[in-house]
Parts: sequence; structure tokens; C-alpha cells
Amino acid sequence: MVLALLRVEYRLHGNESLKDKRRVANSLKQKVRNKFNVSIAEVGSENDMDRLALTIASVSNDAKHLESRLTKCLSMMEAVCHEEMVYSDIEYIGVD
Repeated sequence: MVLALLRVEYRLHGNESLKDKRRVANSLKQKVRNKFNVSIAEVGSENDMDRLALTIASVSNDAKHLESRLTKCLSMMEAVCHEEMVYSDIEYIGVD
């Protein structure tokens, strides 16, 4: 079994409040969940209005399947979110 984590960070421009940030975060999280059936959560930047950090997690028996799923997820996130993506990384963890 393989666990994959996709970490993505956005720089948010023009946000006036945490409420604006939550609107962006919740919209993006819902789109990702609906399309890819993965777990997604905001991590490490909850109170920062200018930064949004998300981690997506997925588990499978096939590493190639996970790579394909998370690569497509990353591409979709780049396409639907108009904020500046400043960081992305995929990490694979083998679980026996």
C-alpha cells in the first residue's frame, strides 16, 4: 500500500480578511474532493491572510495510479484557482 501527499501553497493577493481566504479555500477544497475523492485540509497557515497551504492525501495499492491521480489534481488546482501557486510537492510513503 502506498500513501501519497500533495502539498500546495498559494500566495493570496487582495484578501481583506480571513473570511475572503476561507471562501477561496473552501471552494478549492470542495472542487478537489468532488472530482478526485481524496482527503484535503488546510495546514499551517490558518490565520495568515496572504498564504494558503493545502495538503491532499490519497492511498492506493498502485504507486502509478496515485501519481496519475495527484498530477491530475495538481493540474486541475492550477486551472481553477486564480491565486498564485508558489509551491507544490508530491511525497510518497510506502506502507507495508
